[in-house]
Amino acid sequence: PNPGAGGWAFIIRCRNVEENGLEMAGAVARSTNNRMEMMAVIRGLLALDRPCRVRLVADSEYVVKGLSEWIDGWKRRNWVNSRRKPVLNSELWRVLDALRSYHQIEPNWTRGHAGHRENERCDALVGQVRGLLR
Repeated sequence: PNPGAGGWAFIIRCRNVEENGLEMAGAVARSTNNRMEMMAVIRGLLALDRPCRVRLVADSEYVVKGLSEWIDGWKRRNWVNSRRKPVLNSELWRVLDALRSYHQIEPNWTRGHAGHRENERCDALVGQVRGLLR
C-alpha cells in the first residue's frame, strides 16, 4: 500500500573492486514509495567515504527526473514547484541537493521488474526488510 510500510535498498558496485560491493536495506512502518526511493539514494550516497563519480541507476522516474530535470528549478523558486505549490518531500530533496554538490551524480532510469540484476536484488532486499515489520 502507498502510503504504508516502506522499504529502501541500495547496492554499490565499484569498477575497481572485485568484491560484491555493498548492499544495505531498511524499512519504516509508514511512508510512501517516493520517499523510500529517495531514501535509498540518500543512504547509498552517504555510504561513500569520499567524493565519487556515481552512475545512479534507479527505477524511480521521480528520483531520476528530480535529480536531472527538476531540482535546479525548485531551488531557484525556493522549493516551490511549477504549479506554485511547495515541493513534496523537500527536506529529502535538499539532502539530495547537498549530496550532488559533493558527488558527481549521473542519474539513469531502468524499468522496474525487467531483469536488471541489481534492481531485482534491491526489490528482494526491500521485500525482506518490509517483512520484518509484520
